[in-house]
Amino acid sequence: MIQVDGIVSVILLVIRIVALGGAAFALIHAARQRKDAFTAVDKLSKPIWLSILAVAFLVLLLFPAVQLFGIVAVVAVCVYLVDVRPRVDDVQRGPRW
Repeated sequence: MIQVDGIVSVILLVIRIVALGGAAFALIHAARQRKDAFTAVDKLSKPIWLSILAVAFLVLLLFPAVQLFGIVAVVAVCVYLVDVRPRVDDVQRGPRW
């Protein structure tokens, strides 16, 4: 017989590990970028993004990723990874031609 509680626990653990990994990656990426790259693409400044991502990482350490605070943290990390990171990378890389 399959234990549903065990499967759900494993799925929630995987979600938490992926969320923590994404938050750690985003925080390290933001810390390694130039300060002026963020303002060059009309995004929040580097210290603000570092603060947001650090708080998101801490929230994901303390709360499950599927509760309210965890979901807010995951959304913040996703906004950075999907919207800010590509633009910051493009402005630092320069034209591809």
